[in-house]
Amino acid sequence: MANATHRTVELNGHSFHYLEWGNADQPVLLFLHGFPEYSAAWSEVAERLADRFRCIAPDQRGFGQSWAPAEVEAYTLRELVGDMVALIDHLGGPATVVGHDWGAAVAYGLAMFEPVLVSRLVIINGVHPAPFQRELAAGGAQTSASQYILYLRAEGSEEKLAANDFGALLKLFSAKMDLGWMTPERQKLYKAEWSRPGRMRGMINWYRASPLKVAKPGVALTDVPALSKDRLQVRCPHLLIWGDDDTALLPACIEGLEDYAADLTVRHVADADHWICHQKPDEVAELIASFGEPPSG
Repeated sequence: MANATHRTVELNGHSFHYLEWGNADQPVLLFLHGFPEYSAAWSEVAERLADRFRCIAPDQRGFGQSWAPAEVEAYTLRELVGDMVALIDHLGGPATVVGHDWGAAVAYGLAMFEPVLVSRLVIINGVHPAPFQRELAAGGAQTSASQYILYLRAEGSEEKLAANDFGALLKLFSAKMDLGWMTPERQKLYKAEWSRPGRMRGMINWYRASPLKVAKPGVALTDVPALSKDRLQVRCPHLLIWGDDDTALLPACIEGLEDYAADLTVRHVADADHWICHQKPDEVAELIASFGEPPSG
């Protein structure tokens, strides 16, 4: 297996850390993690692709060893996308962008608003903002599954999650899903990243800064602003990899995605949930490889 190289770079005047696998002359895969993970969450997948790609996995703003401002307004999508625009520029051009969970929000932002920087888009158990907002506002099953967002947005939630050696955060991590891949050694590494000063607040601020509206179960929202379908188009080739046992993001969240991505390929993976990248790294890596190879000629 390929070992990662740790690198630090200044992006828009702030320090960011990323891991790199592979050689500099290979096509770039930019891997964007979600909550509550960090760059090394991609290790299993990236190691399997390092012979064909230059794999880059940053700690996103607020996570790991990267810059973690305290202010909620520092975590708007514009700011988060701006970080990755600067990183892609640093790497030297367009990339295939791979996003999971919250990383998918940034990946979609890049593809929609900075299309010249994204040659291909891979989303793994992540959601496009329009179908997701539709389901969050509907008051149905996804609304119920996403009530934790309101808990996380509340002031002081980071202290509650960190109490008792991150007991509540680990419980949230594993809610109704298989965490068998979280070995004691890996849990130790995760806790070390969560323990860095200001990181818990930074991680939670992603939820606080999000404009997504979450209904109460059984009570649909009627005041959700209409989203521009034209502005939210993904115009590059788009692969969606979906672990079918996800209980945090339900299948309704990807219904209608084809209305926002004309060149869409969907691949379902059985016996995998939200943590598919850890549970099925061979399958995930092969799906990315077969999609992410640049065309010959």
